[in-house]
Amino acid sequence: MTHDPTKTVSLLLKMSMRSRIQEDPYYRFKSAFDIAVAADLGVQIDVNQASVDDWLRLPGISIHQARQLVNLSKAGVAFYSISDLAAALNIHSSRLQWLAPVLSFQYYDRSLDLPAIKINQATAAELVQIPQIAPELANRIIDCRDRDGKFTDLVNFQQRLELSGELIGELMHYLQF
Repeated sequence: MTHDPTKTVSLLLKMSMRSRIQEDPYYRFKSAFDIAVAADLGVQIDVNQASVDDWLRLPGISIHQARQLVNLSKAGVAFYSISDLAAALNIHSSRLQWLAPVLSFQYYDRSLDLPAIKINQATAAELVQIPQIAPELANRIIDCRDRDGKFTDLVNFQQRLELSGELIGELMHYLQF
């Protein structure tokens, strides 16, 4: 049985790197080797929710770039691919491609971050802030509420206004009874 010292050193380096990454959740990766080990460990950076500290873990990302990406995310910009990140940073996507094993592109419906509106107290102006509520529907809601009393729950709301199940499915995240 032959002993390959190169494989032994490589294995020791990998074990050492695994240990460092596992012990320090903000370990700053320095190379493609670090990225590969992190990916093997299941490390993922969700690009649409990453903090400045998350971005700074990646080699080649400056503090300015990290802040820029976080500010864009907070402003509602969603990143769907490496190309989107590259465009936001005004660099060629090939400069980021090697980071792909630890980048995760998740979709978040930011409209759900809006606070729920108390349907029995809302004005027409507040109601039209909800996606899918046009001024006509806002007026119908208020007229029905004023004429027949408060809405008791989502089913009562749907039945009294004769709204489709599809529309209720879209509105239910925004309404509070």
